[in-house]
Amino acid sequence: MDKSKSNEKIDHSRRRIVGAAAMTFAATEFGLNVPVTAAGWAKQATASATQPAHRSFGSLRQVNAGALSIGYAELGPADIAPVVLLHGWPYDIHTYADVAPMLASKGHRVIVPYVRGYGTTRFHSDATMRNGQQSALATDTIALMDALGIERATIAGCDWGARTANVVAALWPERCKAMVSVSGYLIGNQQVGILPLPPKAELQWWYQYYFATDRGRAGYEKYTRDFAKLIWQLASPKWNFDDATFERSAAAFDNPDHVSIVIHNYRWRLGLAEGEPKYDDLEQRLAQAPVIAVPTITLEGDANGAPHPDASSYAKKFSGRYSHRVISGGIGHNLPQEAPREFANAVIEADRY
Repeated sequence: MDKSKSNEKIDHSRRRIVGAAAMTFAATEFGLNVPVTAAGWAKQATASATQPAHRSFGSLRQVNAGALSIGYAELGPADIAPVVLLHGWPYDIHTYADVAPMLASKGHRVIVPYVRGYGTTRFHSDATMRNGQQSALATDTIALMDALGIERATIAGCDWGARTANVVAALWPERCKAMVSVSGYLIGNQQVGILPLPPKAELQWWYQYYFATDRGRAGYEKYTRDFAKLIWQLASPKWNFDDATFERSAAAFDNPDHVSIVIHNYRWRLGLAEGEPKYDDLEQRLAQAPVIAVPTITLEGDANGAPHPDASSYAKKFSGRYSHRVISGGIGHNLPQEAPREFANAVIEADRY
């Protein structure tokens, strides 16, 4: 595992029973500031393999961090090996409902925050711009770490969360011990974002153009849950999630700022919405597509139906210790929730680099 860029393919289908064993902790285990014991995993392995798990994080915490009061789940010991897990759209903290206790059982302090516009995270002021640009979300992460007294953490993410992890690693490498990123290098550039793609590639971004219109904003506001469920199905075509699993996450979209943040995020990418001037310097640095030097593992599901770059296109963007892995067995875009064992193992390994 070094700069030789090893590429590894993992067959997730053969690990479903093992992974399912981690889905058996009672909801009361969540939110406690103690490690979760590994013994519980094996105890209910058979039942978990045949029954869906709808684990909740239970009681959440709130902390004032920058412009936000951030809602977050915390598991594991309070003083060692911090890991920050970042979710994307249209998902929520339950992307890591199975990953978090696995990491806590290995002695990690696990922090899983709601992104601005989701769940219990709220802006302090009505006057604050509801800004979804990449540097704003990354700054939220740094503010959260400051508020929790975390100087340096392994940061892992999927979808928007992967992009945020990339930005933190690129701009504040001293705060990022290691990184795990689903779909690799996702740092955006507005100038690149306005360039046309071949028609087949543009078709995958249909919702981005829909959101660019007033009709799209109104449609997403009216049909938020229907829209999100459709994205789940398209992005993970082989993931047979049930209604309870979806509704557990969909509750996070009831946040009063959710629609504004989502619409701004996609409009900003296309240069159709302004960001905030205070982030201009950060965005100028990100527009240079900075190389990421922190130790990194990138992951991809073999059935990812969402737009994503080919791994060969971003391998050179990681100059430190680096590995890329393809998780097979019908794993889609929401990889941490669909293949929690493999994701947790990647975080543990990256943290030890």
